[in-house]
Amino acid sequence: MKKILLIEDNPEVRENTAEILALASYEVLTAENGKIGVELANREKPDLIICDIMMPELDGYGVLHILSKKPETASIPFIFLTAKTEKTDIRKGMTLGADDYLTKPFDDTDLLNAVEARLNKISILRKQYAADAAGLDQFIEDAQKVLNLTDLCKDRKVKTYKKKAGIYMEGEMPNAFFFVKSGNVKCFRTNADGKELIISLYKEGDFFGYEGILENSNYGESAVALEDSELTVIPRHDFLTLLHSHPEISGTFVTMLCKKIAEKEAQLLNLAYNSVRQRTAEALLKIHNLKEQDLVSISRDDLAKMVGTASESVIRVLSDFREEGIISIEGGKIHVLHPNKLEQVVKWNVARN
Repeated sequence: MKKILLIEDNPEVRENTAEILALASYEVLTAENGKIGVELANREKPDLIICDIMMPELDGYGVLHILSKKPETASIPFIFLTAKTEKTDIRKGMTLGADDYLTKPFDDTDLLNAVEARLNKISILRKQYAADAAGLDQFIEDAQKVLNLTDLCKDRKVKTYKKKAGIYMEGEMPNAFFFVKSGNVKCFRTNADGKELIISLYKEGDFFGYEGILENSNYGESAVALEDSELTVIPRHDFLTLLHSHPEISGTFVTMLCKKIAEKEAQLLNLAYNSVRQRTAEALLKIHNLKEQDLVSISRDDLAKMVGTASESVIRVLSDFREEGIISIEGGKIHVLHPNKLEQVVKWNVARN
């Protein structure tokens, strides 16, 4: 049963409105002024708040302002009740973050329709989305409904990139960001000597290429397809709309984007503190997990770029791993025989027996 908090100083309006909501099978909490309403909202965390504007102790604007500053109450749908119909009052409420407006007197149908619409919208916003193309499409469709923007992401395209094809280059201006529909992508940086360091690998369900948009700067790395890949290309302006349009939409979008952030931070720390042996084990695990199979097919040069060292050093470590029975190498391709032992190397830098 959905819980609704009704904040209204007029006893008759409060009782009648609460009765209508209760008959529609909602659990109703009531408060006779804004101060009590804020206390109830903080304690009970209702699914929706209906609040009068003109009240003693604390008016509706004050209630909304206080609740919108707290993460635990900021996303609760908020409907204003008021006898005032001036456009300036409506504009002020919407600017503060109100979701809807009901003008007194209102009938039962108007009230229940407004409540149902807001609850349906928040249920969309709190959905979990699969990390695949269908999940992305569903998120965009739901965002269009919530934001009333039928043109949102209409210009997104699915493009095919052949193996080793460039997607973008370091220093270019980002006009779009990318979602891996299928295939794999590597991102790398080039130092002053022309040497490459692979900083990220992306597989199906990953977003990439958005950091420059966030920072309003050029791409800080280059991206190349590791194999034939399909990418969804989404324009820059849609990224900014999803990021800034609505708190719940933004929160869901950021969650979808940022699953790689912790991995990138860990990689940079590993480059600074871990041994070549540890970093090589970690790189093999990444490729192993990327492909989701035991066979790892990557050039020694690319593997060295991931590890951040010379090819000769990586070859020596691979030879060690082969002697230890952790991997086998056939025809230049690496078979990961014991990924758990690679994990031990990453964690504990297990010495050779």
